[in-house]
Amino acid sequence: MSKSAKPSSRSFTLGRRGFAKISAVEGIRLDRETLKTFRDFDAKKLSAKTRREALIAKFSAKP
Repeated sequence: MSKSAKPSSRSFTLGRRGFAKISAVEGIRLDRETLKTFRDFDAKKLSAKTRREALIAKFSAKP
């Protein structure tokens, strides 16, 4: 990378596998149903917005 093409931010996005490894150290694991839900999202190639909406609808408190 040339000096003029420096990134404007020093942040990065942690992927699903990396996040799972860090969470496992803390004793947090996703259950089978949630893993299946994420696989279904991937298979359907849902956008991040659609994934969020689906998760909110599935896990939000129902009156």
